[in-house]
Amino acid sequence: MVLTRRSVCLTCLRPRATCLCSWVRPTPHATEVLILQHPLEVHHAKNTARLLHLSLPNSRIVVGEAFDANVLQAVTSPSGSAPVPSPKVDVLLYPPTPGDVYQEPALLNEAQFRDPTQVRLVVLDATWRKSRKMLHLNPALQQLPRLELHEAPTSRYLVRKAHAPGQLSTLEATVAALAQLTGDGARWAPLLEAFDGWIARQELLIHKKCP
Repeated sequence: MVLTRRSVCLTCLRPRATCLCSWVRPTPHATEVLILQHPLEVHHAKNTARLLHLSLPNSRIVVGEAFDANVLQAVTSPSGSAPVPSPKVDVLLYPPTPGDVYQEPALLNEAQFRDPTQVRLVVLDATWRKSRKMLHLNPALQQLPRLELHEAPTSRYLVRKAHAPGQLSTLEATVAALAQLTGDGARWAPLLEAFDGWIARQELLIHKKCP
């Protein structure tokens, strides 16, 4: 944890009082994760994407709402200049919604989709309403194959209100997706336990602010 003179951590970008670095649990993972973060979430005290990103070495965060087609293509392209044996499949973590046009995963190469090293998981970090707007503003995202969680776990994210059953925080949803892709849920237990500790800390801070 490195603090600036204004007591802002340069690693997690949070004020010292709410620094989340002690909750970071670096967890190796084969599937690349691209987090497209809505600008309103960047400095939200209850946002989980930063903790997720710091815990996933093979992840990136790109902030924006409407992405230029060339920019979106660039951020979903394989990073680096080294040749790769085959292009990765970009898969959007988002449930199917009425009126959206998207490819079914079954239309893709099944072996490629099931190989976690050949998948790039694209995650929208936004409220439900804002994520719908991001999809509307970015037709390229609508065209990505979707990954829907088979069995969404009960959310542990008690500090922000869910508007429908099954809605999870960005961290919870991404961890569930990675567990589903790899068939290995146990690997994520330390991160989820740290997440629980961070949530408990957030609740404590909220209660302290209440009269």
